[in-house]
Amino acid sequence: MGTAEPDLEELFQQKKRVKNPFVPLGAFITAGVLTAGLISFKKGNSEMGQKLMRARVVIQGATVALMVGSAYYYGESIYNFPKRD
Repeated sequence: MGTAEPDLEELFQQKKRVKNPFVPLGAFITAGVLTAGLISFKKGNSEMGQKLMRARVVIQGATVALMVGSAYYYGESIYNFPKRD
């Protein structure tokens, strides 16, 4: 088992990434709005549920935009295609 540890350390050094702290926050808010919307539908308040579902789509889109933007900003390839010369 002692030989696996240096391999893992090398892997983590190569794959060191900078994370955007707003992405997990956006995912958490998206899940919260989704839950509130489903509860509204269950209680019969379809108007509020519809508004919350629309808000969820906007928040989810902003989260995806943050993911793509931070990947672009930090130079990470989204698709991991090899670079051409």
